[in-house]
Amino acid sequence: MLYAFGVGEAAISFSALPAKRRRYVCTIRNAGAITGAITKLKQGDSLGLRGPFGRGWPMDALHHRDIVIVAGGLGLAPLKPVIEQLAITADDGQNIHVLCGARNPELILFRTDIERWREEAALDVRVIVDAATADWRGDVGLVTNLISDIDLRPEETTAFICGPELMMRFSAEALLNLGVEPRGIWLSMERNMKCAVGICGHCQFGPAFICRDGPVFRYDVVRDNLLVKEL
Repeated sequence: MLYAFGVGEAAISFSALPAKRRRYVCTIRNAGAITGAITKLKQGDSLGLRGPFGRGWPMDALHHRDIVIVAGGLGLAPLKPVIEQLAITADDGQNIHVLCGARNPELILFRTDIERWREEAALDVRVIVDAATADWRGDVGLVTNLISDIDLRPEETTAFICGPELMMRFSAEALLNLGVEPRGIWLSMERNMKCAVGICGHCQFGPAFICRDGPVFRYDVVRDNLLVKEL
């Protein structure tokens, strides 16, 4: 939880592995009063921090398994540390697919990192946009369209998904159609988090609180609630 003094507090994910000097990186889009105030801070200014809270990606579920990372829009930011870790520790026999979607080419995050993952780490990184520009030479469509083309061992696959809720639901269904087990699919849910410790109720999702019990949930745990309109 990052706090802009005098303005308010917002839930922000780390978007890089911690550096040796305990330097942490967050990716923030200026989308409101709090994020706007944070993006205006300069070196030497004060920023409040609480946490970390909740449950992150289950990194132990990645060992010796095929991996599918599906990121929509800003969903790539909290998945970036996972990808960086895979780039370092991936086994020779693992199939690792990173599928990224954006509204248009201008909104693609971490372009330099994407090229590095492709070239240095030999990860299968694919990027698709909803709407192309004149100079775009890549895929056009929904990120879920990329899932049917990947090579994996369904019974030995772990999938991490982060992005708009509808995209995550359809991505999970596409993976299920390939034979991936529900227990192997993990989603990072998004709600309006305020207290971060499960007291205020702003982020309640069925019987769970996103801030305390998530934001990362196993798909079979939240599947039924995903189908409840406006929950």
